[in-house]
Amino acid sequence: RCPWACGERNSRVVAAKHQDQRDEALRHIVMKRPFELLCILLLTIVGTHAAYAADDVTPLDIAFKRQAVGRFTFDEGSAIPLSGFTPNQVVNLKTEYPQIPITTESCRYIIDGSLLRVTSENTAESALWMGGFNPFATFDVSFAEGQKQSGKAGVEFATPDNQNRVSVVACFDAGQCRSLRWSVLVNGKQLEEKSTNLKKPVRGPFTLRVQLLGTGLNVFIVRNDRNEVVSTHDFSKLIDLRQKKHIQSFEFRLFTQLNAGQEIVINQVNAALTTGVGQADICALTYEDGSPILDNGRLWFTMSVRGRHLPHPLQGVFSLNPSVFDVRLESIIVFDRDDGLLRNEIASHIFYDRNAEQWRGLTVGFSAEGDPQKIEPKQLWAVSSQRDPRFGFTIMKAAKVDMPGGEEDPHIIYDTSVQKWRVLVCTKGGPGYPATLYEADHWNGPFKQIAGPVDINSTGCLLQKFGDQYYALFGGKGGQFHVYSYPELNALGVLDMDRTPWSEGENSRCWPNIIPLPEGYPAPYIALSMDRANYPGLKGWTYGALYLYHGHVK
Repeated sequence: RCPWACGERNSRVVAAKHQDQRDEALRHIVMKRPFELLCILLLTIVGTHAAYAADDVTPLDIAFKRQAVGRFTFDEGSAIPLSGFTPNQVVNLKTEYPQIPITTESCRYIIDGSLLRVTSENTAESALWMGGFNPFATFDVSFAEGQKQSGKAGVEFATPDNQNRVSVVACFDAGQCRSLRWSVLVNGKQLEEKSTNLKKPVRGPFTLRVQLLGTGLNVFIVRNDRNEVVSTHDFSKLIDLRQKKHIQSFEFRLFTQLNAGQEIVINQVNAALTTGVGQADICALTYEDGSPILDNGRLWFTMSVRGRHLPHPLQGVFSLNPSVFDVRLESIIVFDRDDGLLRNEIASHIFYDRNAEQWRGLTVGFSAEGDPQKIEPKQLWAVSSQRDPRFGFTIMKAAKVDMPGGEEDPHIIYDTSVQKWRVLVCTKGGPGYPATLYEADHWNGPFKQIAGPVDINSTGCLLQKFGDQYYALFGGKGGQFHVYSYPELNALGVLDMDRTPWSEGENSRCWPNIIPLPEGYPAPYIALSMDRANYPGLKGWTYGALYLYHGHVK
């Protein structure tokens, strides 16, 4: 039995040894588990903090680097057509573009391939109907190359009875255009007629371009894609073409006036809504809480379409794919105060109120300067529309806003944390137009002041959320974009921007427009701003070019 007894004893020893090992392993596991749990807890805390890091970002944590710039001067790719005349597409000239007699003798109009030839055997004055009338559109007459061009031809806006006529025509002699003639006829009476000599006579091909701006217009000669300013005219003291009765009764014509044996040759005639000579006052279209509207992969924002000094800009709506720089004009908005006029206000913040299912916003009444014979106060207007104002030509209803002191560059949000509407706006007072915060129970007021004004001459107000916190931003003097706390309006610092949209010594009162983007874009933030460079040949506030920046957390 000894072998078996020894084997049994050895087996018990081995089993005990294995049990001791298992017990030690178990004790190690038990002791190790709290450490593992502690590690898991710490990792969870760190992970949670990391997940919220983006929400803790402030505007001061972002570095903006310039990506692109463009000044969209009558950008053909963005032009929104209203009417046009292309000779080689015309089949029935008599019916499609009716002839309008003005004097006893009329000119003769003939389609010659891709050209329209206008001739006369006697002294004659007449016109061809080209389309309806829009006092905020750009009108072109393109003259063909030719040595025989002689006579007068150009753009005319008139009533069918010829009793009211506003015209800008090119005057040709021996193949050269040497001057332009401007005239206004109201109720059959000639109220104004002026001629402007060109600095240097021009031959075809070139385009006579008339940019209408409600109460005034700019006249250009376009050659080699360069728009050269020839003259400007204000006419509201003679006739206010913003009046709805005029818009409904006037028509757009190709006007011609020839002596015997003269000839005018036309390439094309067009009317369109255009980008003008510059853009400014950028403000993203948002929802009621200030979050940007990204629709069909495009960001939507208002910019003013510039002509010259106030009151000669228009409110444009543009779009952009935020991953590239494919800016295009989408619409022009005008405003109706129920006073018989359509108004060209600008510096608007337009938003879509999802609760009310209505487009709403605030705009600035710069059109108050349109009629020198009628002094109107400049103030903010609450605007609304059931129709989507992002497309074509839109008329938004406008009503006065009760906001004492509020005058320019408003930005409005609905703050759900306090269930109030709040507006950051530039108020009149020292210094200049300082930013001030207002509050109301309703989107259109009445508003009361709750913070500010700041101590900086401000421009381009913006209430933007970074994570869960709103911030107040605006431009101003000193070559900086300012960041203030919300709602207290305490100074926090300035934006970090590479290659600002101004050079040393230039006007730096530009608009910040920071927009957060969802994942998938080249940057989590973009900024859009403008410079304030005036267009050559035009006086005052025709700025500017559009600048795109990408923003990354530093």
